[in-house]
Amino acid sequence: MKTFMANESTITRKWYVVDAEGKTLGRLATQVASVLKGKHKPSYTPHVDTGDYVIVINADKIKLTGNKWNDKIYYKHSGYNSGLTETPAKELMAKMPTALVEKAVKGMIPKTSLGRDMLRKLFVYAGPEHKHQAQQPESLEV
Repeated sequence: MKTFMANESTITRKWYVVDAEGKTLGRLATQVASVLKGKHKPSYTPHVDTGDYVIVINADKIKLTGNKWNDKIYYKHSGYNSGLTETPAKELMAKMPTALVEKAVKGMIPKTSLGRDMLRKLFVYAGPEHKHQAQQPESLEV
């Protein structure tokens, strides 16, 4: 018996909608990352992008436990001396409500060209509306 290896011609992709309202950020991100990678499928192959498309709605209603709204810091650096910028989670949510979910999922995806392809299948929206009705997405319970 031969081991099954997926390739581009054998992959079938689905669309899923995840409602993030009231969900914990990390727990939501792990399951979304797993679907983006394709680990929920029996045809999962590590060197092939077998994942599905994921639409996350209500990202502005995500939950953080404990005092993480004030204590969780997101860093970015300009590349220049003293160019480090620190942003607490509460400020980042006020400026860009979708960034928390995007950054959490991005951290759980491989940092390779394959990972970048996986991340292109993630769509995050702050409100309950999305523009992917034509793809007839299924609801994914997280």
